[in-house]
Amino acid sequence: MTKHANSNGTLSRRAFVQTVGGTAALTALGGSSLNAALFAGPTPNSAAETAVTEFYKTLSDKQRSQIVFPFNHKLQSRINANWHVTEPEIGQDFYTDKQRTLIEQVVRGMTSEDGYERLKHQMDDDAGGIEQFSVAVFGEPGEGDFEFELTGRHLTMRADGNSVDKAAFGGPIVYGHGEEEVANNMYYSQTQQTNEVFKALDADQARKALVTKAPPKETAVQIQGDGGKFAGIAVSELKDDQKQLVEKTLSVLLAPYRQEDRDEVMEIVKESGGVDKLHMAFYQKGDLGSDKVWDMWRVEGPAFVWHFRGAPHVHAYINIGHRKTS
Repeated sequence: MTKHANSNGTLSRRAFVQTVGGTAALTALGGSSLNAALFAGPTPNSAAETAVTEFYKTLSDKQRSQIVFPFNHKLQSRINANWHVTEPEIGQDFYTDKQRTLIEQVVRGMTSEDGYERLKHQMDDDAGGIEQFSVAVFGEPGEGDFEFELTGRHLTMRADGNSVDKAAFGGPIVYGHGEEEVANNMYYSQTQQTNEVFKALDADQARKALVTKAPPKETAVQIQGDGGKFAGIAVSELKDDQKQLVEKTLSVLLAPYRQEDRDEVMEIVKESGGVDKLHMAFYQKGDLGSDKVWDMWRVEGPAFVWHFRGAPHVHAYINIGHRKTS
């Protein structure tokens, strides 16, 4: 029986993905819900994961003692907008030039072309470049479950080859930008797109969607499941043209990431009831310029949390998956 086979000998979802490799393309947007490929998501043979395995093989015993941890180590689940998962920074002599090149290949593999350029810009602006960030490896790439994690100012990214089952991006991720001038913030376009939904609401819908205060903790992005309580207005209450704006908004939010992760997100959305199960909340607090373009907002459902704090600068926390977390 293979490692990921079920008790009856059939392959688990993740084992099936690893066996067939790759993902089907995301089907076209339209109607009241988004369809995604069954068994979507990255595999150990995806570009980022292949680079992770190569990177892991180059590590010396000394390096492994400082940046390699068991799979499901407590550090693997931490989220913060400004932290280092391990002490060595990428630009230090701790790493070789080849290892730094492989780390960059991992990051490039986790993003779309535009997303990679945005990420480089953010790293340069907020920390002086990728050299100021740190990485960790959980588990054993090429041998079993694993996850690569990159952290630093306004960033947490993961590549797991679908080792963390039914968790998009391998678990919670973070992005941001320290620029406080709205016009210069590289993620303001996401706020503009999200506010297109708000502008399309009628008066009664807008009253439901607009919330006075944001959650007291911006890191509060636990998966609630079907019994969760979600702020704002339910997408199920919207008209078809308004739902299409929600779908367009999701595509804009996901655009910086590789197609495999985008596919997995939409598979999870579909399996948890579709776009109709999502809620959208816009927060009055933090309205930069008092222009009623709501700079703080949240999209949330049974298996989906996207919390965006745009004031005074961007902190965004994303957690998408079927498991409830504490």
